[in-house]
Amino acid sequence: MESDRTWRRCNACKGPIELGAIHWVCSVSTCNRKRTGMVFCNVDCWEIHLPIANHREAWAVEKTAPSTRESVESAAPSAGSGSRGGESKPTSERPPQRRVVRPDPPASSSNPAPQDVLIVASRLKDYVRERSGMNTSDRVLEPLSKIVRQVCDEAIANARRDGRKTVLDRDIP
Repeated sequence: MESDRTWRRCNACKGPIELGAIHWVCSVSTCNRKRTGMVFCNVDCWEIHLPIANHREAWAVEKTAPSTRESVESAAPSAGSGSRGGESKPTSERPPQRRVVRPDPPASSSNPAPQDVLIVASRLKDYVRERSGMNTSDRVLEPLSKIVRQVCDEAIANARRDGRKTVLDRDIP
């Protein structure tokens, strides 16, 4: 049973860390993010996570837990709500958010996309030879590159429509 004085649990030994108690955190930023939030009850517990985390250089930083339950609860909405300031709504009431990454470039762009060959000739020729025993002309590369550009343009448009800056496999038609 958890005590009313327990702030959080140690990530290594799962022992309670009391409100207002001294605890240790890792100096590496990936261990201190809101979603990770690794805390340790002592330096020995901190050392347990080092082989798993595979840090190049790290040290334990001494911190003090919040002293009252109210200070923990007042900090909770901003820590995990996902909103950027202001009052947060429960996730069931919050409408889905759309972000505009950037507008589509104008059709008459002064900096057009390069028209280089996008296909690796040796890999294509090896594939055709293995599948069919046939040779491949170098003139096949340009039409295939045109097809790849069209597919990529559609994938870029799909990623923009979803408000992302990264083209994913699901964007490819």
